[in-house]
Amino acid sequence: MSQIVLILPGATDFELQGRIHGDLDIPLCPEGREEAGRVGRELQDLGIEVIYTSCCSSARETAEAIGGALQVKVKKLDHMQNLDQGLWQGLLVEEVKQKQPKVYRQWLEQPETMCPPEGETIDSARERVSGVLTKLLKKHAGGVIGLIVPEPLASVVREHLGDGDLGDLWRATSDHGCWSVIVVDGDGKSHPVVAAAVAKVEKSGAGRSPAPVNGTPLHGGTVTSAPVTDGLVNGGSVKGRKANGHHPAVVPPAGKPYASTAAGLQSGSADQAGPDGA
Repeated sequence: MSQIVLILPGATDFELQGRIHGDLDIPLCPEGREEAGRVGRELQDLGIEVIYTSCCSSARETAEAIGGALQVKVKKLDHMQNLDQGLWQGLLVEEVKQKQPKVYRQWLEQPETMCPPEGETIDSARERVSGVLTKLLKKHAGGVIGLIVPEPLASVVREHLGDGDLGDLWRATSDHGCWSVIVVDGDGKSHPVVAAAVAKVEKSGAGRSPAPVNGTPLHGGTVTSAPVTDGLVNGGSVKGRKANGHHPAVVPPAGKPYASTAAGLQSGSADQAGPDGA
């Protein structure tokens, strides 16, 4: 089995403002650079062999920070630019919602049935993603690689690997500076978790600490974990959630439950989970 550590670039001004980024080339903002540094620290123990990145500035800057922290090579990928969202790019998501409510709802509920004005269809992005991932998984069979791509292309990557459907692409547009681990079998698809380490982080809001758990104040959330054999999850996806989308996952050392800091956690409790990660 192979592992893809799917990483979202740090924030740009567009994400913080609620604007549609698409394939515009925008550098990280100060918060985004801080996020890139944090993610680099969180990924120290995952055994990543190489970082692959989209060519946009925010992804490349994030990749350079993480690659430096992990002391691994960074390689740019052709054909993995973000989804071209055409005339929507630069607009506030709220503007589209207010001015084009039918279009907004169609993209929310059935994004594959439409194309952003002068933009790219989901099927076109799927074709690009399929070609690139097929080559990467063949080249790194049984390995662990980092892949840095922005949303909404990251949602297309997850869908291709069998890690859920596209979901809410409007909401995904605001996600940044987080990561998840997708475990892929030889057929190029993720599979149900048999034994996994799962970090479940429930945040009470941006910039605020969540409520105490079992009387213990947490700085990042609640952690639930199960042992992992040989450092690899036996099929499935290892990930967590935050209030506005995906949140970093944690894969602990072989045979040990999660016990160290990650995803911004400075204290917390580690509870054993069953085979289904519950």
